[in-house]
Amino acid sequence: MRYSADEIAKVVDGRLVGDNTVVSGGVYTDSREVTPESLYIARVGEHADGHDYLDSAVERGAVAAIVTREDAGPQNLTKIVVKDATKALGLLAQAHLKKLREAGDIDVVGITGSVGKTTTKDLTAGILRAFAPTVAPVSSFNNEVGMPLTVLRADENTRYLVLEMGASGPGHLQYLAKIASPDIAVELAVGKAHLGGFGSVPALAHAKAELVEGLAKGGTAILNRDDPNVRDMQSLAKGAVLFFSAAGKSDAEVRAVNVKLDDSSCATFDLEAGDVLKKVKLGLVGRHQVSNALAAISVCLTLGLDPQKIVETLNSLRAQSPHRMSVTRARGITIIDDSYNANPDSMKAGLEVLGKLGENGARRIAVLGVMLELGKSSTSLHREVGRLADEARVDVLITVGEGAQPIGEPLVGKADIYHFESAEEAGAKLRDLVQAGDFVFLKGSNGSGVWKIADEFLA
Repeated sequence: MRYSADEIAKVVDGRLVGDNTVVSGGVYTDSREVTPESLYIARVGEHADGHDYLDSAVERGAVAAIVTREDAGPQNLTKIVVKDATKALGLLAQAHLKKLREAGDIDVVGITGSVGKTTTKDLTAGILRAFAPTVAPVSSFNNEVGMPLTVLRADENTRYLVLEMGASGPGHLQYLAKIASPDIAVELAVGKAHLGGFGSVPALAHAKAELVEGLAKGGTAILNRDDPNVRDMQSLAKGAVLFFSAAGKSDAEVRAVNVKLDDSSCATFDLEAGDVLKKVKLGLVGRHQVSNALAAISVCLTLGLDPQKIVETLNSLRAQSPHRMSVTRARGITIIDDSYNANPDSMKAGLEVLGKLGENGARRIAVLGVMLELGKSSTSLHREVGRLADEARVDVLITVGEGAQPIGEPLVGKADIYHFESAEEAGAKLRDLVQAGDFVFLKGSNGSGVWKIADEFLA
């Protein structure tokens, strides 16, 4: 990336203060990540004010900064003063992508859904990297900050830009799609995540459909045929539509048949896509990964890539992002770590894996954190997770965080149940209880801190 401070100021509707320096490095909102010749964006967040770290950013090499307070930081630092630093970040990313599209070939893939976004992003990017230079988010950078930062990492050599797009309220995907209108929009599922921000599943479906509506001219919508709410988004697509189906529905262009799970709970299936007939053997745990894999395959086929190489690359991939359905065996204990985040649908998928892997009679321990942002349905949805834990024959249940207690209700008299308000307390109890031969499943919303327990056990 190479822009003068004056160019940046014009793009973000800002006022330049200081020298018209050239930014030839990256763009950062975290001063600890700043590199030489870069641009630092001083956002005011929930827990920190980026203006407090301007000196640190300059020490690490920032040559300019986007700020909302002109008097903050070093007075000799080139500053671009704006009203809203986060919106300025989005405007800069939008202009950068426009410039890349005008200069050459770059295909943008946008992926959304209540579950599976990060895994599908990882699979899609993993396959595409085997064909050409590809940029994708680190971990789960999918909001109004993380997604633009990912766009700004792309350069004139980037052939594929894979973006994960999240939404916790109406209009969020519309905003992200305006910054980076996708050539391919992938809709995975409409579940019950973030219901508190939407009010109802129909409202959530409407919000998720914003990505399809935001497709670039001539773009393709890739839709999950197995989800009725996603299927109905077909009517909103202005261009081509391609369906995928993990249930093998015959009217889906890309589908899986003869799905089986091996002893490690990894899926194998026959891929059918027109004349393409291939055997897929996933290195990811859980039947639910079939749908994520089909979405990634659909993207690559839409881009006209070689089916044989697509499948060979896919079969070689393993879990990439941390805390997403990884299975680790250490000290005689099997840790199933899916603790990055949680909603009712992903809880179900994870508990099914626990039930499958624990079929040898070993003790099953579930450490389940509260699922946040579920609104008025929170209690009943947590209780439903408890019923799923019962079906998975959980022997020991540890719940974490206020609001998680209803998970234990269906297991009263059937399992040993413990509840703690903090991850630290829950982790201490787990250490006291666990023994060789146990299968331990860790999952919860990021705010529950269950991921901290996973980090401790996997250290």
